[in-house]
Parts: sequence; C-alpha cells; structure tokens
Amino acid sequence: MNSGNRITLLHNGDAYFPALEAALDRAVFDIYLETYIFENDHTGRRIAEALRRAALRGVTTHLLIDGFGSNSLPKIMIDYLKEAGVMVLKFRPKISPWTLRRRRLRRLHRKIVVIDQSLAFVGGLNIIDDLDMPGQASPRYDYAVSVEGPLVKKIYASTRRLWLRVVWLRRLRFDWHRDKKRQAPRLESAGDMRSTFLVRDNFRHRRDIEDAYLQAIEQAQSEIIVANAYFLPGLNFRHALFAAAGRGVRVVLLLQGKMEHRLAHYASRALFGSFLDAGIEIYEYHQSILHAKVAVIDNHWATVGSSNLDPFSLLLALEANIVVDDKNFATALRDSLEQAIKAGARRIFENNWKLQPITLRLVCWLSYGLIRFMVGIAGIA
Repeated sequence: MNSGNRITLLHNGDAYFPALEAALDRAVFDIYLETYIFENDHTGRRIAEALRRAALRGVTTHLLIDGFGSNSLPKIMIDYLKEAGVMVLKFRPKISPWTLRRRRLRRLHRKIVVIDQSLAFVGGLNIIDDLDMPGQASPRYDYAVSVEGPLVKKIYASTRRLWLRVVWLRRLRFDWHRDKKRQAPRLESAGDMRSTFLVRDNFRHRRDIEDAYLQAIEQAQSEIIVANAYFLPGLNFRHALFAAAGRGVRVVLLLQGKMEHRLAHYASRALFGSFLDAGIEIYEYHQSILHAKVAVIDNHWATVGSSNLDPFSLLLALEANIVVDDKNFATALRDSLEQAIKAGARRIFENNWKLQPITLRLVCWLSYGLIRFMVGIAGIA
C-alpha cells in the first residue's frame, strides 16, 4: 500500500465524464487513455473532442482501445483524432469471431486515464453513454475513482509500458520525439489514504487482483459486500466466501439482474444454490444495467476497477483495480451500494430458489460448463 494519496469515488457517468473532460482540458504535457469500448455516441464524441483539443495545443496524447470492444468505432472518427495529432492504437486489432483462440478472448479490458503524470482515473466505465440500451430508463450502474498522490507514478508506468509494448508488437513508427518520457514530476502527498494499484496481465501479475480479494476475504471479521457485473469465480474464491460466511461474516453479493449477455447470465446463476446454502445473501440489480466491479470489506478495505470476478477477467483479460484502505472511502462506497440494494435490487431467497424448474437449472449448468470450456480452450490455443 502507498500512503499519501487522495482517492475520490465517482459514481456513474454523471460524475465521471465531466471530471474526465475537465482534466483533459487542463492537460499540459501528456495524456494516456486506455479503454475497452470507445463508442461513437454523444459521450464518445465529447471525449474525442477533448482529446483533439489537447493534441492541438501540443499535449502528447495517446489513445489505446481494444480491437474487439471498440470494433464498431468508425475509421472516420479515428482519422479525425489522428488529424489533430492524437496517437491512436488498437490492442489486438485482428479479431476472429469464429474461433476460441486466445487472440479472441484475451482483451484489453482496463479503463485508465493518466494526465500529466499527476492525476489518474481508474474504474469500470468505458467511453460510452450511460443510457445506450433499448428501453433503458436508468443509467448504467458503475464506478471509477480519481487518484492524486504518489500512486499515480505506478499507474503511469503501467500505462506507458503497455503503450510501448503494443507499439513494439505492431512494429509501428511513431514520431518518437513527441513520445519521449519527460522527467516525472515530484508527486507530493495529496492526502492521507493508503492505496495500491493492481493489474492482471499474462506475465508477472496473473493473480494479483484475485489474490488481493482472497487475502481481504480471509481476514474479514464482520462484513463483505461484493458488487460485480459478471460473477463466476473459481473454486478458491468460492471457498473463501463460504469460509467467511461460516465464521459469522455477513457476505452480500449484488449481481446483474437484467439479462445483458445470456450465456454469462445463466452461468452465474448455476452457483446460486451453493452460495445460498452457505448463508450468503444474493441480490439481483434490476433498476438498470449493473456494470460495477467493486467490493467493501469490514468498512475499511475497498476496491474499484475493471475486473469482473469471472474466468475471462481473472484468467485472460488485461485488468486494473485500485485498492483503498480507508474508512471514509469504504463507508462512502458501502453506503452507495446499500442504497442500490434498497432502491433497485431484489433478494433471492433459498426456499424460492429451490423451486426453480429443473430445465432452468440444466440451462444454468450447461452455460457454466460452456464458459469453462471456452476459457480452457483459450488457455491452450
């Protein structure tokens, strides 16, 4: 954990995008923006214009998007950004929709922005409108954080390293004098929060995010609240939650209630019976699309980031989370989650769950098996 940081919780796009746009407009030296989805909608065009304004006034501006997640971003917008001087790269641009090879499933899922090496944003929000689904009445439910203080240095190093790796793998030639690493500013203490930046990659940090969760869960004494859009954890994670519930810790899962992706929806529900048997509370969020990937433990440990708790995030994708050990921050996140549970979620009770038709249970387990099969194939292909 790094001390001396100020971490600010940003709930939904209403808080995140104005803060991001304002920070981009204040940029003087350099910008690194990574995202899985960059959509050509109102929000995407708004952020694109902010990136263009920065590049036109001489800020070295980098945009790294995922080749699959941002596949629908039109070439005309990419060219529009490049014309202003924004350097745009796609992570794994070649996609193969008819195979399960690792290039298809190992994606850039991180959502990170670093500005002038002194301010960073990390979270789960893509560059996309909060209201983008047909019939969606409420904004997508998600979180990000802004980071100030010594921790920004670590976030910056990670974003720059990934950018240079993609440049090297693609054998590209940029105008290198524009991308020279300037001398890092001395980052003074910006607050009194202890926090750390965790990534999941396919090199030295394969399990860092999952291990941080497991350590916090194993040390939990009173309460664990996990809100996650795609919740399909492995055996070790499930056993840690079972053990916590068994020693009297209140364990709460806030999960996706609306069916956004059919396969993931049914696969997640295959595990509900075992969680309910262990005394774990399950709530499904129905007010809007749940896209959050956050947790609060014992009202002091909290995490916000891009990592779902499913095999794709934990075993394949590039992810990034912030972990904060701070009572005030954790309390704010917990209060927000409790409000979401009260206002927009439905609890699943064990007795009602056992009355589910056998056909539905079969569909759930077949979906679970198919996802595990896909991940297994991706791991060896």
